[in-house]
Amino acid sequence: MGGRQVPAARRLLAETLDGVRPEHEQLSAARSVVAELGSPERLLELAAELASGEGDPEGCARLSYRHVLGFDKLLLVDGAPHHMLRAHLWHPGRGAAGKEDIHNHRSPLASCVVRGRLAMELYAPRGDGGIEADRYQESLADGSADWLLEPTGPARLHLTQVAEYAAGSTYALPAHTLHRAWCDTAEPTVTLFLETGNGRRRHTDVFTAAGPHPGAVPKVPLGVEDYLNELDALAELLRRS
Repeated sequence: MGGRQVPAARRLLAETLDGVRPEHEQLSAARSVVAELGSPERLLELAAELASGEGDPEGCARLSYRHVLGFDKLLLVDGAPHHMLRAHLWHPGRGAAGKEDIHNHRSPLASCVVRGRLAMELYAPRGDGGIEADRYQESLADGSADWLLEPTGPARLHLTQVAEYAAGSTYALPAHTLHRAWCDTAEPTVTLFLETGNGRRRHTDVFTAAGPHPGAVPKVPLGVEDYLNELDALAELLRRS
């Protein structure tokens, strides 16, 4: 034990992101961090170190799961309430554009595409025309990790931007930005995802044109062994890149 990558990542995150600052400054800082930690070589070393048991495998496993939007979400560094650093493993064929919900986040975020390619669409509300959708307010259940979805009525959205992010690309989004993203290749895509704690909201907004959602969606955490195996598989995937 006694690896270097976990404490180095924690130090970089704390030095760059802790404290209160305007959202545009927080986004710029977060984007610089994911660019540095999201190089394939550095993420490989970090994932391999965590797979060996470094860090807090029990705590991180409890906050890692297979997301309903089509990717595996692996917590790497838990710096709550200031920041959470995760690896997202996107699987081809899951979360296709026509199936994924349009949503925003609780706090500003930044991401780096480490391997593969990600497609993204940005949206904004509009009074008429555009896309018809059902709107939900999403929150976390008290005493569990389930997502709660409360219907809030019909809505209309219009598409404002379409983007494609290849390996090495970074992006940052304010918390309220409506978007959807999906794996845009036949090979798995790996992204490094950084959620900041600046201005954290109590809920998010979810829009879907695919029909009614259930009132609650279970969030099933990974067991420690599965979490470590997923990290080991992530490291092996990066070695082959």
